[in-house]
Amino acid sequence: MATEVALCGDIDELVRIRGLAKSFDAVQALRKADLTLVRGQVTALLGDNGAGKSTLVRCLTGVHPPDTGTIEIAGEPTRFHSPEDARRIGIETVYQDLALIEDLTVWQNLFLRREIVRGFGPFRVLHKKAMRAEAAEILAGLQIDIPTVKATVRRMSGGQRQSIAIARAAHWGRMLVVMDEPTAALGVRETAAVESLIAQLRAKGVTVLLISHDMAQVMRVADVAVVMRRGTTVARRRISEATADGLVALITGADLGGARE
Repeated sequence: MATEVALCGDIDELVRIRGLAKSFDAVQALRKADLTLVRGQVTALLGDNGAGKSTLVRCLTGVHPPDTGTIEIAGEPTRFHSPEDARRIGIETVYQDLALIEDLTVWQNLFLRREIVRGFGPFRVLHKKAMRAEAAEILAGLQIDIPTVKATVRRMSGGQRQSIAIARAAHWGRMLVVMDEPTAALGVRETAAVESLIAQLRAKGVTVLLISHDMAQVMRVADVAVVMRRGTTVARRRISEATADGLVALITGADLGGARE
């Protein structure tokens, strides 16, 4: 079965994964999976449930160690031992559950585990004013309409919560933002707002890896689609040269032809 093809040498690769395999007891989740992410592009990772998408992302972001295969970040061989390792170099993930704490304010969620402090030694205290001001700047920079950063997340709509999670990832994700079904539970208006955020990230040169089952969304926001099936990467397509029906055929195996661009 053909795997993801090599890109041209002048393409600026941020992530290069080759031959990744991962098993959980008797279950082979990944079988020699490949993935290339180009700087400043939105790449959609596609496949049916059980295709290996989430496992591949978890290996990339330090949740699971791969059994075999290589991961290179900016040309350097990389092996993360935890998600914190990935975060330290600027890889952030927006999970379906958003990982927001509902009883904390917007600014507290944006700076969770990255709090700004002032003072020294045992006399350090949280610099709340600085964090509130920077949180407002972060949201304004992404054109996110939140009345006040002092409001608790519990009072936010689904779209606002998703926007906050994406804003946090975009601010701290200096290298890569991974989004796992970011609009799965949202309405039409909220989905449009999130897709606008993705477009803004791309305009700012942020690399995005998007897991989505929504083919129309993929065609709207992605530059490239990578298709997985049964733990293996089977195709890579430029969106400008693809169709939604063609991508669905690759996902289901109806298109057994070449997997090359």
